[in-house]
This record gives sequence, structure tokens and C-alpha cells, in this order.
Amino acid sequence: MTSTDVSKDAEGSGPSGYAAARLRLLTEEARSGPPRRAALAELTDEWLTGLFAAGAESLRGVSLVAVGGYGRGELSPRSDLDLLLLHDGGDSKAVAALADRIWYPVWDLGLALDHSVRTPAEARRTAGEDLKVQLGLLDARHIAGDLGLTAGLRTSVLADWRNQAPKRLPELQELSAERAERQGELQYLLEPDLKEARGGLRDATILRAVAASWLADAPREGLDDARRRLLDVRDALHLTTGRATDRLSLQEQDQVAAELGLLDADTLLRQVYEAARVISYASDVTWREVGRVLRARAVRPRLRAMLGGGAKPTAERSPLAEGVVEQDGEVVLARAARPERDPVLSLRAAAAAAQAGLPLSLHAVRRMAVNVRPLPTPWPAEAREQLVTLLGSGRPTVEVWEALEAEGLITHFLPDWERVRCRPQRNAVHIWTVDRHLIETAVRASEFTRRVHRPDLLLVAALLHDIGKGWPGDHSVAGEIIVKDVAARIGFDRDDVTVLATLVRHHLLLVETATRRDLEDPATVRSVAEAVGSQGTLELLHALTEADALATGPAAWSSWRGSLVADLVKRVGAVLAGDDPAEPEAAAPTAEQERLAIEAIATGSPVLALRAQTEPPSEEQAPGDPEPLGVELLIAVPDQPGVLPAVAGVLAMHRLTVRTAELSALDLPDGVEGAVLLLNWRVAAEYGSLPQAARLRADLVRALDGSLDIAGRLAERDAAYPRRRGVVAPPPRVTVHPAASRLATVIEVRAQDAPGLLFRIGRALEDASVRVRSAHVSTPGANAVDAFYVTGPEGAPLPGEEAAAVARKLEETLRG
Repeated sequence: MTSTDVSKDAEGSGPSGYAAARLRLLTEEARSGPPRRAALAELTDEWLTGLFAAGAESLRGVSLVAVGGYGRGELSPRSDLDLLLLHDGGDSKAVAALADRIWYPVWDLGLALDHSVRTPAEARRTAGEDLKVQLGLLDARHIAGDLGLTAGLRTSVLADWRNQAPKRLPELQELSAERAERQGELQYLLEPDLKEARGGLRDATILRAVAASWLADAPREGLDDARRRLLDVRDALHLTTGRATDRLSLQEQDQVAAELGLLDADTLLRQVYEAARVISYASDVTWREVGRVLRARAVRPRLRAMLGGGAKPTAERSPLAEGVVEQDGEVVLARAARPERDPVLSLRAAAAAAQAGLPLSLHAVRRMAVNVRPLPTPWPAEAREQLVTLLGSGRPTVEVWEALEAEGLITHFLPDWERVRCRPQRNAVHIWTVDRHLIETAVRASEFTRRVHRPDLLLVAALLHDIGKGWPGDHSVAGEIIVKDVAARIGFDRDDVTVLATLVRHHLLLVETATRRDLEDPATVRSVAEAVGSQGTLELLHALTEADALATGPAAWSSWRGSLVADLVKRVGAVLAGDDPAEPEAAAPTAEQERLAIEAIATGSPVLALRAQTEPPSEEQAPGDPEPLGVELLIAVPDQPGVLPAVAGVLAMHRLTVRTAELSALDLPDGVEGAVLLLNWRVAAEYGSLPQAARLRADLVRALDGSLDIAGRLAERDAAYPRRRGVVAPPPRVTVHPAASRLATVIEVRAQDAPGLLFRIGRALEDASVRVRSAHVSTPGANAVDAFYVTGPEGAPLPGEEAAAVARKLEETLRG
């Protein structure tokens, strides 16, 4: 059925006929995308024309005008109808009556309506005061009534826009930047706003407005296709949700992907990101051109006066590198440059641009992309050096890399990049796609090049450490294989390739070991030393670990994590230098610990102390207050069952996050009888201030005597704040690491973080009659990764079968 056929069905049948025809159109499986949007606009035009004709009768000097997206003929299933009733200032009562005859039927159908009634002069005046109105009028389209009235408005609005462009475009750019700051970048968000986020449909509309000003034009290649793709996604979102929404939330993504015939939600997001990247890059280039044109307009009269009349000034060109010059604030190719004969030119130009902190001109990038020559294998030394220079240039690297990416030059040099390009990361800790995270890691690593002996290896490892995420399985294992090939092609020798492969394979080793293992255990330190192999590699791995975490997001790095990693590096460095890690000895209790223990025996109840842990600012930090590492919680309690779950439950009730936990029996001074357990934990408040120690102690007393129902209290709180629907978390997994320690059995728990998780784990271990020697708690994003060093009642590691049984029982408990 054609749109004309649908329209005929609606003729003479009023709103109900239009509604039925609209429904049929939206449910036609064979029609989607631009044809459906155009057909819906045409159907709506004919319905509104009928409403206008029935109400206008003999009224003259009135027209009905579509503006905004409707004016462009693009109606998504739940789009607003943006309408302007334009009149020449005649019979105001008749115009008001006509407006009611049009607006009310639209409202009666439940359609969103953005409407106004204005004369041409009022419309122009409002546009001059409100940029949003002006942008909408640039797409004004006649629907019904006086065509001359509509045409006159269009002509005057376009003339106003072009005349005022030097003033209004900077204002529009500023508003766009503010919106991007609020909404984020579409190409990286897990739940993006398809319209308002940077690189979304709003920016695509703005690019049309800039082009209409005749001051500058956006790069056209791929722009229309990117815009169409985002509109298609929004159509599918409207149809699957039944709502007028632009937010692509997690719970809707699988349905939207299915509606579009895509494999899964990741494929959907990748297409959205690719489209957003095209629009964002076009915006960057366009606004840069607007700035250049406006600067030239401001300078030209003064230059002409200085040159004595009509002589045309010549743009100055400053050499930056062989075949590369700066001109007008951009990096361009020299007149003598021959990219078809110089395979290193693209990397040389990119490195020069990043070093100078300047953008690569669009013309230069496209010329290099069209004429790019393959590099020999292995790369010549200059090519490798230029890549390292580009990666080591800091923040300017990002913009230059994106320019190369937009024209396909990155995948030309690094074909393996294609698998990580625009790849989403469904982890709340990560704020970037895989490819942008890799560039951000290189930017961060450039800050550490003075503290390592091989900055080139650090920067290349930063660029490639997650390259395996485009392949199935453990990305570190896959990445090790890939980086061996890539590094050899780039031209590194065999020893350097080995170092790079080790860095990629073990780029998570330091932070995972430091936060999840007992650093006092010699087996822990030896295992890291064996994996790293040399002092030089350890130095590089330490810098890469910090750069990777800083480039991941705010939740991935802290002074606490940094101090643990630094401690581990120091211990591993000593082993690599030939020292044997000493077997841990029971540390003599401190005066405070003895005081707490004696008080616990005397009172027969737990006692505790809270103490803030801080570290002074590092050399890189600005002077000021020391940064908190957390709060040390010391608890002494008469030895009895259920201590671990009781303490964990009370802390969960008070919204305290546990970072580390150590439990040990304390040797009391002579003359003091009884057994005391000492718990030395580091905690942090989820938000707000810490609770008073007296309140913690009172609740702990009640938890240990059974009068406080911790499980019930946590369940009530969880029910009062239901979790938001989203991605279904994978089931918990509990594993035994038999070689991780000679002193205890290491049981690792991976589960979705939730209030009271440590309480449930502690209660399950208590039920299994095992003793927890220490706990190492890590929560990257929504995923808890907790390691427990457990022994039997006599203090020895668990036999293999018993350890496996405990792990199975714990996993069953958490899954239940």
C-alpha cells in the first residue's frame, strides 16, 4: 500500500480514519526507515490540510507551516508535530478559531504538538530572540493555505540567518558545547540520548543550519547516512517502547536491535557509535572552519588598510616537519609533499600536528588517505618513531587520532584496530569505548615516560593492551598473540616484542594481585615475579597499570589502590633483585590492639576504634590536604562463632564499603586469660559521613547475641530501593586457587555487588566451619571480586576435596 493509498483511506473519515491509516503504516513490516518517515509526513500533511480547509473556509492570508523535523519531512512514530499557523494580521478571532479546529483534533489523538500562531514579523522577531525557534524555521515547509505567505517567511528567515550568522553562530556553538557538557558524547555512552548527546541528531540539524548560513559547510561524506542511521534507531525505539523517547536505555537495546534486524545490543550500539563519530567529527571540522572564516573577516579590513588597498593577503605557512606545514591554525601538507611517494608522510604529519597541539586539516587528511602507500614490513625506523611521537604527545593526540580514524588511516596502519573500533564496554567502571580507552591510556602513559627506561615500549603497550577485546576468550591472552604480530610488523626486535607481549598479557596482574591477594604471603610475590621476569618489565608494567586505570574512569584508581600496587611492586622488585620474600611472622600487637583486647575480655563484648588513614600528596600532586585512603576499623571481640558475618552485616547496614579485612587471634599479655579475635579492616562510607563508633559497637553487640536480624534489615532496605532494570548480571562464580598460598586456601568469589554480599559470604563460610584468615575485597563497577584466605579449625590449608566442596556450597548459596 502506498502512502497515497493510505491517505485516501483517511480522507473524509476524520481523526479516526487518520489514526487507523497511521497505525497501518507504522505496522507495515516491509516499510521502515526514510520511506516510512516520509510516508508518515505525507499522510499527516493530507490530514492537516483537510482540517485546515474545513476551518479556513473563506479566510485569506493564513497558511499552515511545518517546522523542525516535521518540516524536513521526517516523522518518527512518536515525534512531535511542530506547527506554525502563519497569518497576515487580519481577523484575529477567525485565526484563533482556525487554530482550535486544527490543534484539538491533534490533541484528541494523543499526539504531541508544539504549536504557535504568529505573523511573519512576529515569527522573525521570535527567531531573533530564540535560536531554537530560528533553527526550526530554517526547515519551514508549506502544508496548506497561502503559499506566498509561507514563501515570504522562508525567504526572510534565511536572509536574517545569513546576515546575522557572524553573531549567531558563535552563540550556537557555545550552546552546543554546554549541551554536550550536560549530555555527554553519544559515541561513548551506554545509555545515550540519540538527539541531545554530542554527535546526535541535534548536532546533525545544527550542521544543516551552519551550511544554510553560507559561512562554512560540513564534510558531506557519510553524514547523511549517519543521520539516517540514528533516525532509524529512534524509530525502532519509539515502536518498541510506545513512547516519545530519545534515550536508548539498557533494557530496551535488545528489542531495538531485533526491530532493526541486528544481531544484538552490542551491534546496535556499535552502529550508533559509528554514526555519532561521523557527526562529531563533522562538527569539529565545521566549527573550526566557522572560526577561521570569522577570524579572517575580522582581520581582512585591517590588512587591506595596511597593504594600501586591494592587495590580497597571503596566508603564512610555517614548516613543522618534512612535507608538513602550519597554515591558518591547522596542519596542512607542504606544496612539494607527495603522499603517493612517501608512505611515512601520514604518520609524520600526525606526529607534527600532535606535537604542535594543532588539528590536521580535513583536506590534508583526505589527500593522505586517497594517496596512502602501504608501509614495508617491518616498518622503517622513522615510521615507528613517528608513531611513538604521536602517542607521546599527550592530550592533542586524541583529536589527531580521530582525524586519522575518520578517513580510515588508522586501520590502514593497524588492521587489528578494526575489531576494537567503536566497541562498547558494558561495565560501569569504563567510560569509553575500547578504542578510545586505548588512546586515553596512551595519553595517560605519556605523563609517565620520564619514569621508565623505555618510553616507546610503554606507549605502544598502552595503545595495544586491550587489543584482544575484539576476539573471544580472555582478552589478555588474545592480546598477547596479536601484539606479537603487530610489534614485529612495526619493527621492534625480538626482545622488545617479548616485553610488549608480557605487558599486554599481564596488564591486569599488578592491580588484581594487590587488591585481591595477601601481599604478606611469599607465594603471592613470587608468582608475580615469575610472570614479570625482569626489573625493566616490572617498571613498565607499573606505569602501564596506573595509566590503564586512570584512563578507565574515576572508579578504577585511587590512592588506596595506588598504595597497594606500589607496595606489591616494591616486594616484587626485591625478589627480582635476588632477595627471598620472608615468611610472614605474627606481628607483636600494638599498644592500641592490646588495650582493645583487654577491654574486650573485661567487658565480654566487642570494642572498636575508627581511625582515618591518609597519605601525603605525591610529587605530582598539588600541595594541600592529604588524600584519604579510607578508615581503619579495629575490632577486638572475645573469640566466638559468627564474628565475620556479624561485622560484615553491621557495616553493610551502616552503608560502609569494606576494602580489606584481616582476622587473627591475638596473643594476650601474661596474666590476661581468654581468647580474643582481632579484626583490622579498612572501610569507606558509600556516601555521607561515617557513623559514630558507639552506634557500630551497639549494633555489633546485638548482632553477636542474635537480637539484631541483619538479614531481615538488609532485605527490607533492598525492597525499599528496588534495583533498576538493566542488563541481567551473570551468576556468581566461586573458584579455588590452590597454588596462591602455602599458608591458606584461597577462595575467590566473583559476583554482582549488592548490599550485604560480604555478610552472606561470611555466613556461608561460617556454616562450612572454616576460618577466614584474611579477606581482600575489590569492587570494580558493579562486580565484586573478593578473595578469602581460609584454613581449617587447626589453622592449616584445606585439603583439595574439602576446599572444592566449600566453594560449591558457597556458590550455591550465592546463587540461591
